[in-house]
Amino acid sequence: MSPATGEPSEPSCVLEVRVTPKARRTDLRLVDDMIRVRVAEAPEDGKATEAARRALAAALGLRRPAVALESGATSRTKRYRVTGLTEDEARFRLAN
Repeated sequence: MSPATGEPSEPSCVLEVRVTPKARRTDLRLVDDMIRVRVAEAPEDGKATEAARRALAAALGLRRPAVALESGATSRTKRYRVTGLTEDEARFRLAN
């Protein structure tokens, strides 16, 4: 429940993602409990970060606004806030 309104709050979670830019193609995998995203975009002007966000949203079956960068804009390891899923639900969708 949301403390301010008393209404049920929407589930959300934070997923840690390892991004590899300048790959041949975009690919998302769950490897050893780590989410790995390879994107074709170069790591300049946030292009690779945005491509990873779009790939993560697509793999989770969510609209792009449901996935937002929380930290790691210039790092290969990024944290994305996912609205609408718990961590268990997100990992289940990525594994299948």
